[in-house]
Amino acid sequence: MPVTTIQRPVGELIRQWRERRRISQLDLSISAEISTRHLSFVETGRANPSRDMVLRLGEHLDVPLRERNQLLLAAGFAPAYRESRLDDPGLAVARAAVRRVLAGHEPYPAVVVDRYWNLVDSNESIAVLTEGVAPELLAAPANVLRIALHPEGMAPRVLNLGEWRADLLGRLRRQVETTADPGLAELLAEIRAYPCDQPETGNPERGEIFVPLRVRHGEAELSFFSTIATFGHPVEITLSELAIESFYPADDTTGEYLRQLAASRGAAEG
Repeated sequence: MPVTTIQRPVGELIRQWRERRRISQLDLSISAEISTRHLSFVETGRANPSRDMVLRLGEHLDVPLRERNQLLLAAGFAPAYRESRLDDPGLAVARAAVRRVLAGHEPYPAVVVDRYWNLVDSNESIAVLTEGVAPELLAAPANVLRIALHPEGMAPRVLNLGEWRADLLGRLRRQVETTADPGLAELLAEIRAYPCDQPETGNPERGEIFVPLRVRHGEAELSFFSTIATFGHPVEITLSELAIESFYPADDTTGEYLRQLAASRGAAEG
């Protein structure tokens, strides 16, 4: 039998996004420069918003670009934001910029992930983290959360698995709240079910300024912190959903170990 997709009214979707952002009708109407009465009429279906109004409300509600297209479709308009493959010629400049960031971060690990935490690209030094991970977890489309927290992934080598897992799950949970994406909600439920024999909490008494990743590599114990970079002001869905996570040594021992590892790798390749 054919499957019938029921499209919810745009007003209902706008109201749900407003409530998800915990913004009152008054506050949204002021920031979007429309009357509270008209916004109420839009949300209840008594008035149809223009294309410009849908885009304006989506911007002020910080709706992700993918979901802004859904709002436009619900209102009877064509999508405003295109989505391309990363290898599309139109994204060549952005793709080259990503590669420069990855290469420039050597000898420290760096990865590029999409909205669903699928591995898009990485530099060579990521091998220090993925060594020993089950091959099926590294097969495309590899998911970095599964690689990190699955019992056949990095998890057995992560010394502070509980607090690092809590940090990653917190990031994913906030992403679910931000996007309302059911695919991300399913991923969160899956990752939560992975076993962990450590308390899932940080230890501020140690005086750390961030949650480190402390991982074994051979006989060495390495410690990392990371930063996350995104494209500024993207108007293309693929770029808006990309994130570059760069890992830095959290101590001198880790930094020296990685530099020596890279030198050894270079000598072998030479």
